[in-house]
Amino acid sequence: MADLADYLDLTVGQASEQFGALLHRRGVAPGERQVAFTPVETLLCLAASFLINHRHYGGSTAHRAPEPVPALARLFSRRPSSVLAKMANLDGSRSHGARWDALAGAVLRDDPRRFTHVYRTILHAARTQGIGPDVLPDFLGFEHGGELTLLGQEELDLSTMEASLSAQLARHAPEGGLSEQETERILMAAARVGQHVFALHVLRNCGDRCVFCGLAPSAFGAKRMLLAGHIKPWKDSTSGERLDHRNGLAACPAHDVAFDTGLLTVNGGLRIHVARPLAEAVRADPMARQYYGRPPLRDVLLLPADAEPPARKYLDWHRQKIFVA
Repeated sequence: MADLADYLDLTVGQASEQFGALLHRRGVAPGERQVAFTPVETLLCLAASFLINHRHYGGSTAHRAPEPVPALARLFSRRPSSVLAKMANLDGSRSHGARWDALAGAVLRDDPRRFTHVYRTILHAARTQGIGPDVLPDFLGFEHGGELTLLGQEELDLSTMEASLSAQLARHAPEGGLSEQETERILMAAARVGQHVFALHVLRNCGDRCVFCGLAPSAFGAKRMLLAGHIKPWKDSTSGERLDHRNGLAACPAHDVAFDTGLLTVNGGLRIHVARPLAEAVRADPMARQYYGRPPLRDVLLLPADAEPPARKYLDWHRQKIFVA
């Protein structure tokens, strides 16, 4: 039986041995019990959780899960639903998940540098077994450099997180041999990764540019200048609303702060409205005009043709609760 060190201190040799067994595995027939996940499989599912919200798929929709879930399912000779279920085990969504899975996931989510090292170890071992990028792609893009950075963490409210976790712990006693402190650590790490996945989806949906002015910082190597924030703030949202990319907009720092503080808002037709104090500043102050005049501020949100527009309920909430009317 695996223990925590089998995940956190995985060596190339251990990973290679596990990949060797994977290459000889046959698919499980309907009704047949599948073999236990190896640490390598579990850690690759953890890596996928930095890209995909497993809660969006399951049951009859598991086959719709995007990459890398299908690639991992093929490599593991498992169904996509099994990969998604393991991802749920890793963030504490399923109380009957393996103890060391969830704890290893929490430790590595809290330590992106250590996770990046483990991820590279796994890919190196795969390549030594002849498993190329066509079978196991470098879906996080860290095989040859770089390091995982969790996005959107500045938006998280620690006191709200602690209160939410306390409520969850009160409703669900720790199971599977986990202490309350271990369970809290798992849930906290999952919340941070959930925020990261939300931010990734918002940035992608908004075309990696500010929806208020069109600035695309990635064009000049400054991706961190583009922020993905909630329309209805994280602290005021339900758990489902916090992960809903239709509750998010991508913005440059100047327009992100103006929106968060209610100096800008957006109506149901996606038109951008300027609060009176900011409008007066634009008329009187050349510097304010430089950032909040039209241009650069657009009349309507700039979204790609195939983007999902923000949901009306979030825009209404922002206009009614935050906008400086």
